This record gives sequence, structure tokens and C-alpha cells, in this order.
Amino acid sequence: MEKDELAAAQAYVRLLEATRSVLTEPQEAPLYLPLLTAPMEEADRALRDAELSGNEERLFALVRALRPSLSASSR
Repeated sequence: MEKDELAAAQAYVRLLEATRSVLTEPQEAPLYLPLLTAPMEEADRALRDAELSGNEERLFALVRALRPSLSASSR
């Protein structure tokens, strides 16, 4: 995994974790949704830099390599 690919996978994982945190309290979600702006921007920038925008298959392969526990088969 190259440095920019690692950064993109890590940014995606951070966005996923932040989103999960916001959604754990549905009644509070409207209050916390604005907090997702920074992680979304970071992930978008990292995906562009790694030339992974639109290449979800490659991104998810990188994420699985980084965090196997996030793969669908382990759910």
C-alpha cells in the first residue's frame, strides 16, 4: 500500500467511525451532523490525492487490508 493510498484508507475509516458515532444517538444526530464536515472533506481530499475517487473496489480492498474487522464477511 502506497503512502497516499494508506492516507485515503485511514481517512475513510475515520469518516466511517465518526458517522457511526453520530448515528448511535439518532435524536442527537441533527446536533452532531455538522461535525462530519471535516472528516468528509479530509476523505474527499485523500481519495482525490490517491486517485481513488470513483474506484470504490480498490478503496474497499485497501480498507480491508488496513482494518479486516470492517469487511462484510466478519459481520
